[in-house]
Amino acid sequence: MSPLLHRRRDHDRDEDRSAEPREELTGTALRLTVHLADGEQFQHRPVYTEIVHRAHRAGLAGAGVFRGMEGFGRNSRIVHTSRLLDLADSLPLLVVIIDTPERIRGFLPTLRRISPHSLVTVEEVEVVAPADPPADPPADPSATTAGEP
Repeated sequence: MSPLLHRRRDHDRDEDRSAEPREELTGTALRLTVHLADGEQFQHRPVYTEIVHRAHRAGLAGAGVFRGMEGFGRNSRIVHTSRLLDLADSLPLLVVIIDTPERIRGFLPTLRRISPHSLVTVEEVEVVAPADPPADPPADPSATTAGEP
């Protein structure tokens, strides 16, 4: 099932709220990347959906799902591609989660229960702090009204 076509069920809404608001992440962090095929399921739900929702409930800083246009894995006999309809049912997906090393490592057992055989990579990354909002521009001296000094 396509990530764009998956609709949330009403009973998912309450269970997907994390307990704590997320704090801003800056500095050294870990990026957890899970390599999946589009059709993989966990308890009648797409694996990518289950991973993202569990990461959200665990209070991790952020997660995203990205679809590949073409790819193959260790068990593939063919290259799956979006260009041919009959090969587009098992396109590669990446689930990317970024958080502190402690939180990422703490999430790994949950991930392995959901997807025990997927390829998982963990890399150290540097999170750049967001820019400060722009300051108000200084008043333009030429914009004064006539007759004022």
